[in-house]
Amino acid sequence: MAHTYMVFEFPNEEKAQQARHKLEGWKQAFRLDKKLQVKFDRGDEVAAETAEAAAEPEAADEPKKDAKTKPAAKGAKGAKSKRSDKSEDEATNSGPVKLLVRLYFSNHEKMSEQQWLDRIPGDELFKVAHPSVIHQKDAAFDETLKQFDSLE
Repeated sequence: MAHTYMVFEFPNEEKAQQARHKLEGWKQAFRLDKKLQVKFDRGDEVAAETAEAAAEPEAADEPKKDAKTKPAAKGAKGAKSKRSDKSEDEATNSGPVKLLVRLYFSNHEKMSEQQWLDRIPGDELFKVAHPSVIHQKDAAFDETLKQFDSLE
């Protein structure tokens, strides 16, 4: 079976999530479970910001446990909503995000594969992401394969 990768570079996390949602809808509607896989490459700096954001709620939960009065607990809830607003702003202001899509069709499904190679980059949501298609014969295929396998 041949793999084909499509790499999309979205300007921010929000657009990439919208594209992922659209792909997941297609995946479910057309029963493409193993044939269409999606992974994000947010880069090193975004991963570091995500790690900092994950550590931040833990520190905020400790005072909430120690506080026994109700007004303090209400203040902690207000702080929690401010953090979620901050994370939403970070998602829209984040740097470029790469969306890697792997198509994995068998040799007798060449027409289906070609239809998806035409459909996905042709959609309005994906046109702004500068799509690039990498076939198994291309020079960048091995590098893309390693990158895809290293992502979660």
